[in-house]
Amino acid sequence: MIAQNRKARHDYAIIDTYEAGVALLGTEVKSLRLGRASLVDAFATVDDGEVWLRSLHISEYTQGSWTNHEPRRTRKLLLHRGEIERLIGKIREGGLTLVPLALYFNDGKVKCELALAKGKKSYDKRTDLAKRDADREIQRAYGRAAKGRVREMR
Repeated sequence: MIAQNRKARHDYAIIDTYEAGVALLGTEVKSLRLGRASLVDAFATVDDGEVWLRSLHISEYTQGSWTNHEPRRTRKLLLHRGEIERLIGKIREGGLTLVPLALYFNDGKVKCELALAKGKKSYDKRTDLAKRDADREIQRAYGRAAKGRVREMR
């Protein structure tokens, strides 16, 4: 795992995920091997039948020369034509966006986990937090019961 966008799962309801390759320059790959990437403001767009990753920050490679890359340049995502067509159809329905969830290496190639997502409202976020806390408390109660330390509930 190179970089992960943890806030995306909090801010968006994930509908579907895709694995996409990323077209990179040599110094970008070297910088990613050092773990220097940030997905905080990154998002993906579909322009002219191609998917582009925007605002992904990959720090400049320190040993790079004049061939070094721009940190926030637009990068092309590599997907099959059928996947792109499906994405275009779902995005046109409205209210959906493409959010990168993670960057990682797979067989020496950089991959991006891309999510088709819908923005959450603040009350949805509160509901998810309450549900997660309730599930955690249930698991703790099961653990105490399994150890024989049952506490009475009132």
